[in-house]
Amino acid sequence: MERQIDLFAKPGFDEATPKRVPSGKVPSYIADHRARLRNRFEEGGAQAMPDYELLELVLFRAIPRQDVKPLARRLMDQFGDFNRVLSAPIERLKDVHGVGKSVVLELKIVEAAAQRMARSKVLNKHALSSWDALLDYCHTSMAHLPTEQFRVLFLDRKNFLIADEEQAKGTVDHVPVYPREVAKRALELNASAIILVHNHPSGDATPSQADIDMTAQIEQACIALGITLHDHLVIGKSQEVSFRAHGLL
Repeated sequence: MERQIDLFAKPGFDEATPKRVPSGKVPSYIADHRARLRNRFEEGGAQAMPDYELLELVLFRAIPRQDVKPLARRLMDQFGDFNRVLSAPIERLKDVHGVGKSVVLELKIVEAAAQRMARSKVLNKHALSSWDALLDYCHTSMAHLPTEQFRVLFLDRKNFLIADEEQAKGTVDHVPVYPREVAKRALELNASAIILVHNHPSGDATPSQADIDMTAQIEQACIALGITLHDHLVIGKSQEVSFRAHGLL
C-alpha cells in the first residue's frame, strides 16, 4: 500500500536524510547560489533557465538549508526532463537518493497546480474554438505519464466542455477501452459530442492499428445514439496526432 505523504513534514528534514538538518544560518555559497537562480528567474522567467535549475527552485522550499543541485541532477538523470520529474509516480521518486516526503510533496503540488491551471482554461469553454488550450491541457495532463491513459471529453450541444473523465488506465503500450461504456457515460451526462484522448508513453503519437479499430467501434456506438465523435487525439511527448486531421475519422 502506498504510504501517505505527511502534509505537515517540517522544512529542512527529508526522510532520505538520516538526521535533521541543523538549524541556523545557511552557508554563504548555498545562499548566494539560490539568490542568483531566483534573480535569473525574476528577470528572465522560466525560459531563461534549463530544466535542472528550474527544478532547483522547486526544491528550495522542500530542502531549505542544503545544496539541492546534486538532487536536481539525479532527478533529471532518472526521469529525463522537468515535466517527467513532476509526473513521475511517487514510489519511483522515492527510489532516488535524497528524495523524501517533503520533496515528493513539493513536486506533486507543482504538478497539481499546472494541471489545474490548464484545465481551468478549457472547462466550460467552447472546445472547438479553444483548441490550442485543449491541446495544452491534454499535454500537461498526459504527455509524461508512464502508462497509457484513456480520457473522454464530453461536450454539450453547443460544444462546451462539460466533463473530462478518465475512463481507463493501462500498461506502457495498451489501455482497455469499452465502446459501450463510453457511449453510456455520454448519455448519463447528456452530452451531445465527445473527444477521445489517450497518450503514448513511448513518446511516438502515431496511432496503432488497435487505436484505429477501437475508434471505429466507438464511432459506430456514438452514431447509433446520435452522439458526435469530434476527434480522437493521441498525445506523444512533444506532439499529438488528430484522427480527424489525418483522415482517420
